Amino acid sequence: MRDVSLDDKSMSEEIFGPLLPILDYTSFEDIYSVIAQLPQHPLACYIFSEDKSIQQELISNIQFGGGCINNCVFRMGNSHLPFGGVGESGIGSYHGVDGFERFSHKKSMLKSATWIDNKLLYAPYGNKIKLLRLLMKWF
Repeated sequence: MRDVSLDDKSMSEEIFGPLLPILDYTSFEDIYSVIAQLPQHPLACYIFSEDKSIQQELISNIQFGGGCINNCVFRMGNSHLPFGGVGESGIGSYHGVDGFERFSHKKSMLKSATWIDNKLLYAPYGNKIKLLRLLMKWF
C-alpha cells in the first residue's frame, strides 16, 4: 500500500493478509523519526537491501520483535525463530525461566538472497501444487 500515513488505520491494526503499508524515506533519520512517533515498538521490520551496512544499521538501531532481510513471509514458517514483540506486544509469560526469556528479547531475523528466487513459491499455483506434493513425499 503506497501513500500511507501514520494516521491510516493500516498503521495501527494488525494485518493478516498479503498487504504491507509502505513508507518512503530519504535518510535513516527519517526512519527513526517515524518510528519514534509510534505508540509502541514495531512487531516486525522488513529490510529490502543487499547493502550489509544498511542491514546492520537498521537492525542495530530499531527495536522490533523480529524481521526479515529481503523477505517478508518465511520467518513465520521457521519454527526455530521466536515470534513476538517488544513492550506491549511482548508481554506474556513472566515467571521463572519464561520471564527471563520474555524480558531478554531475542530479535529473530531471516535473510534471503535476491539472486535466487524460486517461482514455485508464488501464486498462481496451478500445477505447482502437484509438483510440491510430489517433492514433499521425498522429504
